[in-house]
Amino acid sequence: MISVEQATARIAAAFSPLEPETVLLKSAAGRVLASDIIASVDQPPFAVSAMDGYAVRAADVAHAPVTLKVIGAAPAGHPFEGIVSSGEAMRLFTGSVVPEGADTVVIQENTDCGLPVVTVNAGSAAGRHIRPAGLDFPKGDVLATAGRRLTARDLALLAAADVARVDVRRQPRILLAATGDELSLPGEPRKPGGIVASSLYSIEVLIARWGGQTINLGILPDRIELVAQIADRATEVDLVVTLGGASVGDHDLVQRALGPKGFTLDFWKIAMRPGKPLIFGHLGAAPLLGLPGNPVSSYVCALLFLKPAIAAMLGSADEQPLTTARLASDLAANDGRRDYLRARLSRRDGGLWVKPMPVQDSSMQKVLAEADCLVVRAPHAPAATTGDTVTVLPLE
Repeated sequence: MISVEQATARIAAAFSPLEPETVLLKSAAGRVLASDIIASVDQPPFAVSAMDGYAVRAADVAHAPVTLKVIGAAPAGHPFEGIVSSGEAMRLFTGSVVPEGADTVVIQENTDCGLPVVTVNAGSAAGRHIRPAGLDFPKGDVLATAGRRLTARDLALLAAADVARVDVRRQPRILLAATGDELSLPGEPRKPGGIVASSLYSIEVLIARWGGQTINLGILPDRIELVAQIADRATEVDLVVTLGGASVGDHDLVQRALGPKGFTLDFWKIAMRPGKPLIFGHLGAAPLLGLPGNPVSSYVCALLFLKPAIAAMLGSADEQPLTTARLASDLAANDGRRDYLRARLSRRDGGLWVKPMPVQDSSMQKVLAEADCLVVRAPHAPAATTGDTVTVLPLE
């Protein structure tokens, strides 16, 4: 067996960023930038009023009250093309372009709102209530860097910069297949002694969340010739992910079926729990990640190994947001495998506390659904008592 750290490094080394493609900004949410976005304009592109009021010269209102001639109105989108001279005022609204000659805005609350003359009852210093050109960002500013996954906030920012298209990494194409005679899909007749292939659902959702596209082959029965069909589709994808068949039993067929089709093994078995029987290698040019069939094991292994593989193909950082919390119950000493305990977080006494689920059998999906984190324990970690600090990996 190899360590989790060794497995992570060997898997990550097999992937590099995929080629970029250009997409419309409205389709770019959740995509990963392939290049920096540089502002080509100032934002705002000109000085604008931050309030409803009057554009004036600060010197004219230094000794209020004072009455000024209103020479016009300039709503947002209808800038005044003349110059505000001494003794004059221009009616403005929020977002209006501040006309030439004016250097401050008097808010309407400090006036009598008069036309064609206005009485200003309180002065306004130069620059007051004006948003200068480039206040948000200047031309040449870096708005978003390569490797960033675009959020709704990013899209609004880039739209403000008049960006209509962006270069993003192509989404990884991932072939997904479950193996096992005992498996059926939800709603189908249950086979004698069979179970539902639940991991197909969680792993496909995770692939989409992390930025990939799934080609789902569904369930492949335990027949070598059927499992071998995975190789026929491997040339279409960037990664092959199998569920089950990763061990060495008579019916664990992934390596036996794919070996004659060009599969080469990098490693098998990791010193971790849950998830020890994990395969990694190459099926021709495509990397292959064989996740355990056990649904909790497959989920944890996907989080630890599939997620960083997708991140590497997208050229983004793999964010595993480890944190710490205090134990809400005692833990026995660990053995030689890194342990990932399903647990729940809570806040009390001004701190973060974590309580591992009392039963950790790796087949128990309800325990996984009720958990919101994993307590990470190093190999041979000594017994821990209530109040001790432990490492925690949030699940969401």
